[in-house]
Amino acid sequence: MKHAIEVAGLSYSYDGKKVLNDVSFHVDEGERVAVIGPNGAGKSTLLKLIARALDGAVGSIRVFGKGVDAYRRRELSARVAYAPQDVEGVFPFTVGEFVMMGRYPHLSPFSSITKRDRDSAREAMSLAGVEEFAGRALDSLSGGERRKAILAAALCQEADILLLDEPGAFLDPKAQDDARAIVNRVNRERGAAVVFVTHDVNIAAMDSARILALRGGETVFTGTPSDLMKNGVLRRVYGKDFSFAARPGTGEPVVVPTFCP
Repeated sequence: MKHAIEVAGLSYSYDGKKVLNDVSFHVDEGERVAVIGPNGAGKSTLLKLIARALDGAVGSIRVFGKGVDAYRRRELSARVAYAPQDVEGVFPFTVGEFVMMGRYPHLSPFSSITKRDRDSAREAMSLAGVEEFAGRALDSLSGGERRKAILAAALCQEADILLLDEPGAFLDPKAQDDARAIVNRVNRERGAAVVFVTHDVNIAAMDSARILALRGGETVFTGTPSDLMKNGVLRRVYGKDFSFAARPGTGEPVVVPTFCP
């Protein structure tokens, strides 16, 4: 199977501190890969480097066999959609305008917005559950509402790869499940490869085919969910012991809260 993403020997430093150190992994076309690890592990930095939201790394990042630095910005945006945890600064745009920006890679510099673009934006807003907010200012939304608008803008790009940084952040349990269902549907129906960062080990195990675990900027695990859900493996990732229970209906192990006296 063809690789959608290939990362080899990737290292990155910020203000003299090594954030990522010699990270290598790949994502196949149409595959879902979760990235987990404790705070400060380098998870968000990894996604930003793949999306070329950050520069200055050492090593290789290839998207569909081509180095990310060899892509023109618009060309890369047609292949890779990146949804950060939040948007920085104040954006004087409505939700509808913000989501429409996701059509940027499909528009030429002097072209007008077409019916196809409007339909795509409406579909993305409907999928993400923000259609009712289309006329509202982006900076007037709650954290959870804004998170859904960011997801809608990424979906509107109709890219071959979705990079999602904690897609469940700021969302209540139902909205989290809705977001997961949307991403899984896009993966299944559009064949988009999905790489998502999460702090929820159970979500990582349920919603991915493979998992990459980082700690201190280094790879400490890469493999299947069944290989991850073992106390020795998770202890290596997080530096603590975990308790498990059998998931109803499947018997697969799930992490359960540990009593803290």
